[in-house]
Amino acid sequence: MRAAIIAAVVLAFSPAATAAAPPPIVATATKTSGAAPLDVVLTASGDAVAYHWDFGDGASADGATVEHVYQAGAFTAHVTGTSASGESATASIRVLSFALSLRARRVVGYAQHLRFSGNLVPAVSGRLVSLYTADGRRAARGRTTRNGSFRIGVPVRRPGTYDAHFGDAVSNAIAVRVRPSLSAGFLGSGVVGQPLQLAVRLRPAVAGPVRIEIRRRGRLVTGGEYAGEARIRLPSGRVAEYRIALSTAASVGYAPRRLTLRKMVFYPRLNVGSTGPGVLALNQALDRLQIALGAVDSTFGLDTRDAVVAFQKLHGLQRTGSVDAHFWRVLSRAGAPRPRYPGDHIEVSKRLQVLFVVRGARVILVSHVSTGATGNTPVGRWHVYSKVPGWLPDGMFDSSFFLRGFAIHGYPTVPFYPGSHGCVRVPVWLAPRIYGYDPPGSTIYIY
Repeated sequence: MRAAIIAAVVLAFSPAATAAAPPPIVATATKTSGAAPLDVVLTASGDAVAYHWDFGDGASADGATVEHVYQAGAFTAHVTGTSASGESATASIRVLSFALSLRARRVVGYAQHLRFSGNLVPAVSGRLVSLYTADGRRAARGRTTRNGSFRIGVPVRRPGTYDAHFGDAVSNAIAVRVRPSLSAGFLGSGVVGQPLQLAVRLRPAVAGPVRIEIRRRGRLVTGGEYAGEARIRLPSGRVAEYRIALSTAASVGYAPRRLTLRKMVFYPRLNVGSTGPGVLALNQALDRLQIALGAVDSTFGLDTRDAVVAFQKLHGLQRTGSVDAHFWRVLSRAGAPRPRYPGDHIEVSKRLQVLFVVRGARVILVSHVSTGATGNTPVGRWHVYSKVPGWLPDGMFDSSFFLRGFAIHGYPTVPFYPGSHGCVRVPVWLAPRIYGYDPPGSTIYIY
């Protein structure tokens, strides 16, 4: 009886059976970062009898040692180990699989700064990315931002291929072509009888040759191919306008380049009363710019003076009504003016003191005008409501009224500055032409 009691006490105080502990697990990888696609061997070690891997990119596998290829991105691989008694534990490992992308313009001007931009995936801030040329030369470096983007700029003087490097990750390659620098100018004033040369320079010279065509009055004077630099004499014994076309053809690594120039050979000064081929060249040039003339001839009359003033107003020159060397230089570079508004109408610029006749959104006639001396010419969009041909008692000629007593009309005097009572004065010799362009109801813009 005593022995049975002792046995019962021993059983009552024996420790209860303890639960089995999770198996210890360690995860390792042959590499945890590198260029995508990144081939990684993952190994789990510990007391587990079964291992299951979740690679973090949607794929999984079983086994203590597994192999997986990661595309670009940041991933966390998890391995779950299970013991013989069913307990489990998990370990993880971080994997960074890097990829680079690169962008840039494919054509850049000679010696210009070309900006490359790109992205590092996964995005990591403050990492140095290097730009390399095809021959392995490092051209420049830049750092990534928080979103993984980077920018790297380099001057480009020769064609080549570029790519970006981060560790062993290499971006796509970009082949860059160079548009050569083609410059040309004139040595000499352009005055009749004075020496005149065309100077041409191409950089780099290996992008050549330069094809040059020089025309006078539409006819080819000279032409040919030149390498690197050239100086070509232009005949200057008489008044002429030269039109010069320069070009390079596309070649390996180089984009084509084109340049056009105009040059006037002129008498140094012309004014009312001048005659001859210089005046004819002047009138022809003004006529091409749609500036109104009475006739395109060899006489510098009042119509040529008014056309010269209109040109001077358009280009901010002194309003003299005469022509000098500076006028010729500006004229040789000028193009036809453009209207402010589309459609068919007349425009008057109070600031420039000029009138444009516009048809189909293109200026077809330019005249110098004089608006209100006190600035009272009304600004806005108006319509012609009345027209009176011929002379009125106050000296108005061929008048087109657009608001109360305000009109566009011819007048015996048209100052080179605002000097009217408020109307828009145009030269009397030109008034009938303008009168025909603004029938009743037509639109007039004044600004």
